[in-house]
Parts: sequence; C-alpha cells; structure tokens
Amino acid sequence: MKRLLFAFMLSPSVVLAQPPPTSPGPEFSAVVNFEMEHTGTMPRGWAGGPPETISVDGAIVHGGRWAVRLERSATSPQAFSTITTVIPIDFQGQTLEWRGFLRTESVSAFVGLWMREDGVVGSVAFDNMQQRQVNGTRDWTNYSITLPLRPNARTLAFGVLVAGTGTVWADDLQLLVDGKPVWEAPKVERPKTALDLDHDFDLASGIAVSGLSAMQTQNLSTLGKVWGFLKYHHPAVTAGKRHWDYELFRVMPKVLAARDRESANTVLRDWVQSLGDVPPCTSCTTLRTDDLHLEPDIGWIDRQALLGSDLAALLRTVYNRRTPGPQFYLSLAPNVGNPSFENEPEYPNVKFPDAGYQLLALFRLWNAVEYWSPNRNILDHDWNTVLAEFIPRVAAATTKDEYQLEMLAFIARITDTHANLWSAPPQSRPPAGACELPVSTRFVENQAVVTGYSDTAAGPSTGVAPGDVIESLDGVPVAELVERWAPYYPASNQPTRLRDIARGMTRGACTTARVGIRRGTQSTIVTTQRLPLTSQYQTEGVTHDLRGETFRLLSDDVAYLKLSSVRTSQVAEYVIRAQGTKGFVIDIRNYPSDFVVFALGALLVDRPTPFVRFTNADLQNPGAFHWREPLSLRPSAPHYEGKIVILVDETTQSQAEYTTMAFRASSRSVVVGSTTAGADGNVSAIPLPGAHRTMISGIGVFYPDKKATQRVGIIPDVEVRPTIAGIRAGRDEVLEEALRQILGGDTPRDQIERLSKP
Repeated sequence: MKRLLFAFMLSPSVVLAQPPPTSPGPEFSAVVNFEMEHTGTMPRGWAGGPPETISVDGAIVHGGRWAVRLERSATSPQAFSTITTVIPIDFQGQTLEWRGFLRTESVSAFVGLWMREDGVVGSVAFDNMQQRQVNGTRDWTNYSITLPLRPNARTLAFGVLVAGTGTVWADDLQLLVDGKPVWEAPKVERPKTALDLDHDFDLASGIAVSGLSAMQTQNLSTLGKVWGFLKYHHPAVTAGKRHWDYELFRVMPKVLAARDRESANTVLRDWVQSLGDVPPCTSCTTLRTDDLHLEPDIGWIDRQALLGSDLAALLRTVYNRRTPGPQFYLSLAPNVGNPSFENEPEYPNVKFPDAGYQLLALFRLWNAVEYWSPNRNILDHDWNTVLAEFIPRVAAATTKDEYQLEMLAFIARITDTHANLWSAPPQSRPPAGACELPVSTRFVENQAVVTGYSDTAAGPSTGVAPGDVIESLDGVPVAELVERWAPYYPASNQPTRLRDIARGMTRGACTTARVGIRRGTQSTIVTTQRLPLTSQYQTEGVTHDLRGETFRLLSDDVAYLKLSSVRTSQVAEYVIRAQGTKGFVIDIRNYPSDFVVFALGALLVDRPTPFVRFTNADLQNPGAFHWREPLSLRPSAPHYEGKIVILVDETTQSQAEYTTMAFRASSRSVVVGSTTAGADGNVSAIPLPGAHRTMISGIGVFYPDKKATQRVGIIPDVEVRPTIAGIRAGRDEVLEEALRQILGGDTPRDQIERLSKP
C-alpha cells in the first residue's frame, strides 16, 4: 500500500515561488555548490522559506567560499525550513541521485536532502530522508538519495530541509543522472498534445452563473455524464486529440442557454457528431465476465427519455465500437494497477469565482469515481443524485473559499478516508481559523476528551488537563458542532470522521476561547488563549503507541514492536530479540514508517498463507473491475513461535490496515482494539482546478474469501476501547488487554499496568 502521510508539513509538498524551471547547464554546478555571487541572504538560484531561517554562510563551509545555513528556533514559523529549486525533466535515464554534504547542530526532528518528481497530476516519486532520522549534532557527512526516473515525470523539485529546531549547513551538492551531471544526460523530445496546442481558456472559462433553474441543473447533469463518458470512450478523446476540459467550456454555454431538455440534447448530439464518426471495428473490445467484480454502469446511455433517440444512438455506437488501446487521461500503475490520472491540469492560475472551472472540478471528480473507483458500489448515496445536488452548489460558489468548502462536502460523499482536499489549508473547513488550543483531543466514549498537549509549555497553563471532557466551545455544545461540521469531513466510517474532527476541533480565531469542560462530575467554563497553528507540534496524538524505542522487552515474557518507527532492514533483529517470549505485541495504532508486510509477515506464519486479494480497473472497459488471485505470505527464518497480538484503532489506516491483514493471517495471532479507518488500497491522486488535489483508494482490497475491508475496516477479534477514566489515570487499556492475552486473564492488574507504561 502506498504511504499516506498524516504529517504533510514534513514533506515539501509545494514548491515555493521562483522563476519558471529552465534546463541546467554546466554553470548549474555553481548553483548547487553555492559558489554564485549572492546579493542577499537567500542563495542565488534557490527559493525557499521561511526566508528568515535561511542564509548564505561564508564562515562554515565544506568546500569553496560559501555554504547555505538553515537555522530554526522554537519561535520559527511553520514546521520546517527548506531551500528548493526546480528543473524540467527534459532528459532521459534510469536513476536520479541527489547528493552532498550536511552538517548539523542540535537538530530536534530531522534534516535531509529531498527530491520530488512531479507529473502532470502531481508527485510521482519522493524522498526526504525522514526515515533515516538524521538529527542531533554531526560533523560534515556525505549523504545521498536516489529515485528511479519515472517516465511520466515532467519536473524535478529538490533541495535541503530541516524540521523542528536546530541548524543544518549544506555544501558541495550534486544532481546526477545515471552517475553523470544532469546537464550531460541525453535530452528527450516530448510530442505535443492538444493540451500543449489549445490555449483558448488558459486564463478563464468565460462562464458565469448567477443562478440555475431546475432545467439548467438537469441539463448540466446530463452534460457532465456525457462529457465523462466520451472522455473515456470516444477515440478522438482517448487518443488525446481534443483538449477535453476546453471542449467542455465550448459546449457548456449552449447547454445553459437551452430552453428545455430536448434543446439541450440537440446541442449534445451536434457536439458528439463534431468529434467525427467512430468507424466500425474488426476487433472490438469485449467485457470479460469470468472474473468480474463490478461491471460498468452505462445503462443510462440507452435511456431515450433522458437523452432523446439521436443522442442515445450516438453514445451506443461509441460504446459498441470501442477498440483496445491506451487512455490519454489515465493509465494503470505498473504492477499494482491503480489508476494514474495523467494529463489532468490543475490550473493553478485560475481566478475565482469561475463557474466553468468550478463545474469542471465537479465533473472531473464525479466521473473519476464513476469509472475508476473500485468502491463506488458501497457509497451511501445514489451517485447520480449527488451530481445533480452539487451542480448548483459548486457553480454558485462566489469565492475560492466557498468553492473549496463545496468540493469538500462533495468529496465527503465518496465515503473514502483517502479522499480529501489535501491541498487546501486546514482552516478551509470548519472550524476555520489560524489558531487553536495547545491540546490534543480524541473522541472517547463518544465524547471529546483531552488526551495531551500539542505545546508542552503552554498546554498546562490552559487550565485543561488530560482526561477532561470538552462539552462546549464558545457556548456551543460539542454534539451540535460535530453535527454541523461532519458534512465537511470525508471519511470511510464514523470513528474516522470523529478522529479527524477531534484533531482540529479547537481551531478558531487567534483570540481567547471559552471551553466548557467536565472533570469527573464537576463542570466548569475555562477561558484560555488559542495559539498559532505553526507554534504547535501538529503530530501530537496522531499515533497511540508507546513513546520511546521501536522495539523493547516489556518483560521476559512479552516483546513489543511499534510500526511508527519500524525499519525493514531490522525485522530479523526484532524477531531474534523476541525469541523465547510468550507473546509479541505488534502495535499498529499508527502509520508504518517502512513497508514490512512481507519482510516481517514471513517470520510470523507457519506455512504459506494467503491474506489478501485485490480488484483492478479495466482500462478497456471503464467502470469494470476484475478479481485478482490472492497474495500469500511464505514462511522464512528467523521464525517467531509465540503468540502475536496486533493492536489497532481509528489511526490504523491504509498501509497500516494492509499490514494488519498480513500479520493476522498467522494462526497464532489475535487483533485487539477497535475498528480501523476503512481506507485501504494504493491511492490515486486526482488534480482539481485551483491547484487542488484529492485522492481515492485506487484498488479494491479484500480478504482471500472476498470479504470487504473498505469502509468496514479491520474488525478486531477482541474489542477494547480507551475509557475516560483510563485516560485520566494515564493508562493504555488496549495494551493492557494485549498483555492479558499473552500472560493470562488472572495476571494481577498492577503487574499489567506496570508493564504497559511507556
């Protein structure tokens, strides 16, 4: 499963403003070595930020006259500092290497070289050395990161970062392609497509909507469906001969002007005919049914009451005469098979409001789900009705903030925790604001409970303590706030929705907040100050595992491993150290820092054991999904022979759920905890106008017997949830149950509690 980071702030997911990328020549070595003439504190040829944390240093260097220094203190804005530059990938090769010397001083989190390949859709490859945990104080050391050069990558962003506090110096950097300087790599000439040649609507769609009648909404709904059907079926579009977004803008005004359904269908009929005839096929595409899980939902193209006889006949001809071949707007990822949405511009320069681009976002995402979501059959609402509902809402948005909010509400209807408006700032959805209380919260016993502090210095001064129940915020009951906010929190299930609401529920204006709390049986109002988001440790409460070492012996009988800092290279060592214990606790109340499904799973099973099977999209039959054969774990040494207890809860998501499925396959395992996030499968990113991006789970993930996991999550064998009393007492009740499973139910409680302490 592809990793989904909770801490996007530690990944340079955006490139800070700088000149358009240009191909580097031999002079580029002076840029990456910082030997250019500098006119300010920012090294020449680089961008980055926050600006006040970056400077050119002539006193501490590895070679030459200059190095760059990134220096952060406790008061520095944002969570990390970075220098960055961008070049076009107009060259070819196999491997990219970004290397150079770093020196660190008192770094609290980590430093790293980072490199990201971007395609039309977004990032296609990324590394930032976060997993290496280079921190503290170290003398000049040569580091290197490598990425395979992806064929669909178009630009390369790279640089140096420091997260947390402390100082890093960088010098004598090199960017290599197959071991040679980047400017020596063979150039590649990319053929121009309709996206390169058609620029009629680059600045604006020219479509304004002041209000939509019921008929206009109905006609636009038909347009959105026909546009999406043709996008993935008509040969003129699948071959990339038309800029399909701009074709939408060309036909939409005529549809809006149509006086009735018949007139609108005539407009659409003429539009389809303008694409050219679809010739009869001698080797037409057929739908394979022997391993079919989902079949395409295209029966609507024959509904003459909806489309009229002429348009319906045209669409049926397009469908019947489709032939095997690639899709211009997407491909299937190698080996895995999740859709990769290519050639989908995100239009970062669009000025809002723009009803055309807003509706484009809606139509693009609706059709992506309609044809490429493996889970479209388990939505809560009729997908056609959802389209009609959101057309007037999205079209009528008068600001970028309103557009973002309506798209969030639409995305929530996909009921997939992977689907969110990941590129929007956290304050774009309620509760809006740039500040929040320095506390972490979690819904426990269906109540919002303080579990810790996101600022250990400021937190205790709020008057709010771990174990306190937050009953109201600024006079509004929490239950009412949750009901108000829930439509803007995409999630596969309710525990995950509450998880995400809890993480930002105290956000608001940078003023004081009145917090109604209950401590035991006593209720009171506390007035305390919200603090800027940038001053707080935003990952506090994201995991529920033990603080401290990755692996430890809790006693002679119990081994413990948390996956939030696990290393694939060390799995054999973990198992060797666990040998002789009665039980092995594997804590997946987190997101794995490394992919250990097969490396560790093979050491836990006694025989070849299937644990998962997938469904994949059919590129030739959009909307169809086929079963694949199950995957298995095969036993390997060193083998662990004791009991295995796997801990899960609502933070267990995606790769964490997949890992749980694998380890659960052992005949000696038991899963303890509560329902997981219910969002598994490699993610597929979908760009949206306004430089936004969402994702969907791109493959269906099932148990070998075809039992579903999406939305359901991983159901524990033994359900245990934290309690308010347990949080107040500092107990880990889920881990306590794991210890009982290993040591026996008659083990004294004080012994259990002692072993479960961090």
